Parts: sequence; structure tokens; C-alpha cells
Amino acid sequence: MQIKFLGATTSVTGSCHLITTENHKLLLDCGLFQGSNELEQLNWEPFDFNPEEIECVLLSHAHIDHCGRIPLLVKRGFRGRIYCTDATADLLTIMLRDCASIMEKEAEWTNRKNMRAGGPLVEPLYTMADVKAALSLVTPVLYNQLIALNGSLKAVFNDAGHILGSAIIELFIQEGDDVTKLVYSGDLGMKGRPILRDPTFIKKADFVIMEATYGSRVHESNSDSIDKLIEIILKTVRRGGNVIIPSFAVGRTQELIYQLNRFYEGHSEYQKELSSIMVYVDSPMATSATEIFRRNAQVFDEETREYILRGDHPLDFKNLKFTRSVEESVALNHDQNPKIIISSSGMCEAGRIKHHLKHNLWNPKSSIVFVGYQAEGTLGRSIVKGDKRVTIFGEKIQVEAEIYNLEGFSGHADRDGLLEWVSGFQKKPGRIFLVHGEEEAKKAFAKTVKDALDIDCTVVRGNTEYTLSKDKVISAEEALDERISPEALRQIKSRISSIHDDLERILYHTHLAMGSDLSPQQIIEIGNIVMELEKHTLNLGSVVARKTG
Repeated sequence: MQIKFLGATTSVTGSCHLITTENHKLLLDCGLFQGSNELEQLNWEPFDFNPEEIECVLLSHAHIDHCGRIPLLVKRGFRGRIYCTDATADLLTIMLRDCASIMEKEAEWTNRKNMRAGGPLVEPLYTMADVKAALSLVTPVLYNQLIALNGSLKAVFNDAGHILGSAIIELFIQEGDDVTKLVYSGDLGMKGRPILRDPTFIKKADFVIMEATYGSRVHESNSDSIDKLIEIILKTVRRGGNVIIPSFAVGRTQELIYQLNRFYEGHSEYQKELSSIMVYVDSPMATSATEIFRRNAQVFDEETREYILRGDHPLDFKNLKFTRSVEESVALNHDQNPKIIISSSGMCEAGRIKHHLKHNLWNPKSSIVFVGYQAEGTLGRSIVKGDKRVTIFGEKIQVEAEIYNLEGFSGHADRDGLLEWVSGFQKKPGRIFLVHGEEEAKKAFAKTVKDALDIDCTVVRGNTEYTLSKDKVISAEEALDERISPEALRQIKSRISSIHDDLERILYHTHLAMGSDLSPQQIIEIGNIVMELEKHTLNLGSVVARKTG
């Protein structure tokens, strides 16, 4: 078996890893390179493989640096299946369409400019038609299901706790009578964060491909970042400024809504002051993503599920307003009232956030709050590192606003979180490959793992290929033992009991809601879900009643 690393090897974007076995070829992710012009030019290079030979893509999550070249893969001949969690499949629809829309508009703008100058016409990297073709190949799966990709390959998607639907992928590769287990971390989230569950610990692996974005750093605690954010908001609005938060449309935006909801509804001493402070989510994609979050409560953590079971959705509150139209967005920068604006993109490279920065960076009354990773070469990185002048839409802007970087909101596990995840393996993996990190972060984390666990990590540098072999081979039955262990059976029984209890509470609130004014859309959605529930309940009964032997 060979692994060829074809992206996220010198930076944190362009994630793409080719797995080649005796009879099969598949990809782990196929992401877009983002950041500097040099990095983005890599998107136009031919793939280092024949897309027609790729049997399937296993997608860890819906961030563009992990999925953004899938339509290009299809454009160049790929016709296999794309496996991802059901929540990721929902997000892919908006993420890829938005990406194609930006590419088409940029090509149109360039062509108008080139026509006036007598220059050559250009094409977008891919179009909306390519996205439509790619989406038709998506096969959604649920967390913890064992999926047969073909006669030799099986996969399990485990919760990574990074964004909605993000997954740690276990890949079982059978060659002859022997099985190799490869684990791909995708992007790992932080423990104890709201809305999403903690990253899953994996017990066994022969080989591991692992991210190391924050392999050399420890985040401040999330609670400290929340306290600082509230302090920044109150200080800024009291002096008449705006709080501008560049945020990734998927993940960080929803966490911010969750935390602001708790603050607005839980601090009576600030109620009068807060009543006049509006929170605007100015991003059509973030608005659509939040709607998808609301439709995927099955992957929420216990605290968030408890909110919902009480009949209170944590992604809604009185002062929250979503803006979709361009006119609404423009109006925010003409409104003199202090406010909070959450807008994408998270690294300030595109989208409405650039307009809000243009109107607020020069104003010493305003504050700019970063809550996610800023890659080298991005506008966000320039602002965070302290540049006093930046260029936005060709105009030089003086940076006079207060700049904050709250790493406690990061969606990536820090050094200690990454180390804890590696420590969760009950037996040392034969080899760990570190990707998705800048050179210093990967090298530092490799040393941390060696010092703490005496495991040697391979720091992946550039596009490289490795042939993998292991000292001990195991049978297909042995590889899947943990899926049918007594502990696994106990967990299934516990989940059945939990579903029963949750359903009792939901039925109680549903009966109450049926007596109030439900919209036609709510009634239709309730009816559809009840039909699905009936189907799966009867299928469960059928499996249990089936005779064995």
C-alpha cells in the first residue's frame, strides 16, 4: 500500500492524500489551496494522478481547503462516489456553490478587464455545472456506521468535533487475507466546546495521518476567550464603535451565536444596555449554514441537545438578525448605531467582511476580533501580525481600530489537545504522518509526541510518497473485533435507552406545540420526520426479530 501526500504538506490548505492498494485508488479529501498567490496557483496544476482511476473520495469535512477541488476532480474525469457524513453532505451544497459562484464572477470581471485591454479571455477553475455534477456523486453516511466501499475496503466516520459533520476516518484495507487499518484525523476540534461533541478517541491503528495546525501552541481557555469577547463588546459599543468579527461561515459563526445567545439571555445586569445592541450575521453562506445546523441536531453535544429538548433553540435570540441581500449589507456601514457584525470569510480574503473592514479598520472606536486561524499570505494574517496599513479593494487603509485575536474560539485542537488524542491509542501506531501545518508547528509537535509518548512522527514536507508495511498482519475478523465487542454492545443498548427518553420529552413538547399556531412548513416538516421515524423504528424491529444461523 502507498500513501502519496498531495496537499496540506507545506501549509494548512489543499488537503489531498492518495491511497493506492493492490487493486484500488482512493482520495482522502480534495481541497482548495488558499492564501498567497503562489499557493492559489497550485489549484490550476494538473492532478498528480489520473482522476478517472480514482474509485472514491472519503471527505473529512466541508471546509473549502478540504473539499474545494472536488468539482475540479469531476471536471477532469472522476466518476466515483464521494463519501461523507450526512451533515457534511448538507454543507457541501452551499460551500461548493458559493465557491463556484465566486470563481465565475472573478473570471467574468477579469474578462471584462482583459477585453478592454486586448488581453486573453480566462475560464473559472470550475463552474456551477461542475458543482452540480459533483453533488450528484455524494453518498451521505452516519457517524459510527461501518461502510463497505468495495470488497476490499471498509470505512467508519467518527466525530472529529471540528465543525458540523467533521469526521475522523477509519479505513480498513484488505490485501489478500490481511487487513491494514489507516486512521485519518481530518481536522480535530477542541474538547469541551459548545454545540459539537468532543473528538472521538480511536483505540487502534497501524498508520495515522494527522493534522498539526496548532502543534506548537496552546490556546487560552474557551471561557477566558468568551469573557474577553464580552468585555471587548461592552467597551467598544460604549465608546460608539462597531465590533467586527471575521468568522468562518461554518463552525465559528454558529459557536459565536450560541455564546452570544447565552450572554444576552443570561445576564440581567446588562439587559438594558444589551437591548439596543444588535448582532448581525452578514453572510448568506453563514445564514444557510446556520439553517443546516438547525436541521442536524442529531450530531449536537449533550448540553445543546438539552436546550432543544427543553424547547429552546440555542441558535436563536431576540437581537440576532441575518442579512442576505447586498442592500442590507451596505446599510450596516451607513448605520451609526454601535453593533456587532459577524461576517465571512474568516481569513478576510473574500466576501462581505472586506467591506466591513474597509469601513471600520481606520476607526479607533471600532474593534476587530479574530476567532480563527489566519494562514500565511492572507489579509487576516497581515492585520493580526500588526501591519499598520493594508490594501482593500485597491485602497490603502490605515489600521487604527483595536485588534484582538481570541484563540480560545479556534476550531482546531491545540498542542495539548492533539497530544491527548494521540495518547488515546491503546497501542502505539506503527507510524504517524503529520500534515496540515506549517513547518515549525509540525516539527514542534513531532518532538512533543516523541518526548511524551516515545512515538516517532514523520513530518511530511512537500508532495511525497511512502510505501507502507507493518511487522504484524491481522485477519479481517481481528480488525473489526472492536466493532462487536461487549463494550460496543453496551453502548448500543445505552443509546437505545437514551433515544427512548429523548423521544418521550420531544413528544410532550410536540403535543403542546400542536395546540398552538404552527406554520404550514412546520407541519410538513413534522409529518416528514414522523414518517422517517416510523420507517427506522420498524426496520430496527425487523433486524432484532430476524432469525440467525
